[in-house]
Amino acid sequence: MTRQARRRETSVAVIDIGSNSVRLVVYESLARSLITVFNEKALCGLGREVQSTGLLAADAVDKALTALRRFRALIRVMKVSRVYAIATAACRDASNGLEFIAAAEQICGVTIEILSGPREAKLSALGVISGVHKPNGIVGDLGGGSLELIDVRGSQVRKGVTLPLGSLALQDASQKSLKRAERIAKDALAGALPLKAARGRSFYAVGGTWRALARIHIAQSGYSLKVMHGYSIPAAEALRFAKRLRVLASTDQLADIDLVADARRPLLAYAALVLEYVIEASKPKAIVFSTYGVREGLLYEQLPVAERAKDGLICAAQDLNALLSRSARHAEELIGWTDRLFRVAKVRETEDDRRLRRAACLMSDIGWRVHPDHRGEQTLALIANGNFGDVTHQERAFMALSVFYRYAGFSEQNEPPGPVRELVTPAMDERARLLGAAFRVAHLISAARPGVLPATHFRSSGRKLMLVFEHELVDLVADRVGSRFKQLGRMVGRAGTIVRR
Repeated sequence: MTRQARRRETSVAVIDIGSNSVRLVVYESLARSLITVFNEKALCGLGREVQSTGLLAADAVDKALTALRRFRALIRVMKVSRVYAIATAACRDASNGLEFIAAAEQICGVTIEILSGPREAKLSALGVISGVHKPNGIVGDLGGGSLELIDVRGSQVRKGVTLPLGSLALQDASQKSLKRAERIAKDALAGALPLKAARGRSFYAVGGTWRALARIHIAQSGYSLKVMHGYSIPAAEALRFAKRLRVLASTDQLADIDLVADARRPLLAYAALVLEYVIEASKPKAIVFSTYGVREGLLYEQLPVAERAKDGLICAAQDLNALLSRSARHAEELIGWTDRLFRVAKVRETEDDRRLRRAACLMSDIGWRVHPDHRGEQTLALIANGNFGDVTHQERAFMALSVFYRYAGFSEQNEPPGPVRELVTPAMDERARLLGAAFRVAHLISAARPGVLPATHFRSSGRKLMLVFEHELVDLVADRVGSRFKQLGRMVGRAGTIVRR
């Protein structure tokens, strides 16, 4: 069965009817590491007048139903096997919400779950759990109609709260007065129980308008990665930025405003205001932006317990390995080979170090189809900007550098891009060089074919590190193999020697 045929049989879609946007996301399959194959949104503003009139605006309803007709047609064209549909604050709060949902269900052909506030908070938390490695902090999901706050520690989720502080809702309730909005936000957040446990921990910002703030901050700070997920700002810096942005956005003086969709621009000041008061009320350590939220949480919830327990980064690396490497099994063998190398060479590793090394092993051959002159830079960009979670930006940079060095080597003419290298510490860069050197030896020996690496062994004697070839493999030994292994030995403070047996 082809990959395209498998995709049709296993694909899953989520229709997300939010207070500001209506979105369709199609994923390749229901899996621990979700692979998006299609993503489209329509900014309809369903919740634009709910606070003042109690109703979904008629023109917004028309826009939303038009978008849903297109989404249903796309689902048929793509032959999606399973469809989930959810609706959030605007539909649950508006008196004509049920009437709209009935019309939407008739179009979509599926039951639409109207999420309660606590249910929406829980799914947001599960989304963050699915996309952040061992999260510890408060998840804040800012939509158009509400703000959900919920405490997350690892895989444990506590009770959440819902506040009427969504960007559209706040704009409506305050009658477009930022002064009134400030009082509303300050009063609502002052008694928000989850925020009392946030001090010194992370605050995970979920939602499109907060992501727009992050996009502007990335542009203005000159940050090297354009990846939203995992982008982190120290809380004190985020507070200064939110205060400045609120003033500039409200007076149409904000630079880089073109990075934000037209329909979302008027909401920036309200999103910045809420973030400002969240920080002041909770005193977190950092603001971490997450692109994983309710939709991903909904699908994560559907997985068996054993699947949820898997490491999302490793699963994503396994997917890339299966899709792009010459031999998926060889990359798995490379993990065992580097396990043995690091053990014999007494290279110290933390649990997180081992995790990143193993993920890098799985991605070490994904650039082989690129022209040899560009494999390093192209693969570095692919890993550093990859659409996967469970990894920080620093960890992305480490893995990308490891594979870059595998392809580009260590000459001064082939240094990695400075902006990516600046994301890691000098110690992490040295470890990436070591891992890249190991990859250069392993792939040269085996030509990325399975069954070769398990037949080589490491031995240590004094300051000597030996790579032992069994009799049937001795013809694989050549000067180039020896010189690369000597280089690897020097990196671990040993004399690298090839032994034929």
